[in-house]
Amino acid sequence: MIRLRQELEREEKNLLSSYAAKSADSKGRAYKEKEHPYRTAFQRDRDRIIHSSAFRRMEYKTQVFVNHEGDYYRTRLTHSLEASQIARVIASALRLNADLVETITLAHDLGHTPFGHAGEDELKSLMKDRGGFDHNLQSLRIVDFLEENYPDFRGLNLTYESRVGLFKHPELALEAQKRGMGKFEPFKSPMLESQVVDLADEIAYDNHDIDDGLTSGLITEAELDKIGLWREAKKIARPSVSTKPSVRRYQIIRTLINLEVTDLLTQSQKNIKKSNIRTFKEAMDLDRFCISFSAALWKQREELRQFLKTRLYRHYRVVRMTDKARRFIRALFDVYLAQPEQLPPGSQKRLKSEGAHRVICDYIAGMTDRYAQDEYKKFFEPFERV
Repeated sequence: MIRLRQELEREEKNLLSSYAAKSADSKGRAYKEKEHPYRTAFQRDRDRIIHSSAFRRMEYKTQVFVNHEGDYYRTRLTHSLEASQIARVIASALRLNADLVETITLAHDLGHTPFGHAGEDELKSLMKDRGGFDHNLQSLRIVDFLEENYPDFRGLNLTYESRVGLFKHPELALEAQKRGMGKFEPFKSPMLESQVVDLADEIAYDNHDIDDGLTSGLITEAELDKIGLWREAKKIARPSVSTKPSVRRYQIIRTLINLEVTDLLTQSQKNIKKSNIRTFKEAMDLDRFCISFSAALWKQREELRQFLKTRLYRHYRVVRMTDKARRFIRALFDVYLAQPEQLPPGSQKRLKSEGAHRVICDYIAGMTDRYAQDEYKKFFEPFERV
């Protein structure tokens, strides 16, 4: 027999914690739609994210290494998939709503610009007096407005929970309201599912940045051997000296991820029990986060993250990529601003109602690394076809 939506909703109520988000209790969508016969509201949200053009474009958006540096390195898409896997494991173990967690994880980076944080920093600078730019708010703008797949409304018409779940802290919800991006009920802490996404995201990018950094040769295992958390994972993994370097590296990193996830689960369960939360609303009324690492692991992770900041993210080659990326973004922005008629017809239609700065910002933020590079060539290389 086919498992109908109502059965899936009953399973959520019976199997999930009392404080987990339940799809049957969703505050709904901005535009009323008939419920799906065999998918819950959150499963439907997840599927809409996966089928969106913004999700596909993440395949060619930088994580740390610009796409043309090599096919091996993580992109925004592969990062989102890795973070989603970790987040689902955590959610399931804590009996939270794994479907909602997956939805938020797959959507959380949709608003990222080409060329990673360099692109975001440049757009922030360019938009500082024109409403600003934040990739979290841009993710909401994409799912609420910029995606166009339905005849009766703009955006993906996601549930309230999937939308508010994109906010890592309440200040973002207040900023979204101030910008006219919808109404959100006040909360002190993000929902537990959103907190899971936030830390799963950190676990994923810390560890795959180590992997990509080692592969690129910008950092070495000898340097990492000075970091306590790496040494602990290496001791547990006990890779053979003769093991192929890529296999040895993989075994240490998977052990490191397991250490972090296990610590997070143990500490989060203690926090939830201590806080005595019983409902979804009570979790959001707390003035502290429940999903957390232990104090000891926070300290160990800080040592590792400082290492990545100084040795990888500030490596001269990464700095060169970053500087080049910012120049690309600024040059493109200036060209479009000087003559907005160079924008595609769909963007031109919005110029009068939204203003050139916001329309250009949306257009550039949606570009892949490759598309931005091609646009740059068309504008600035005289023999390139336009």
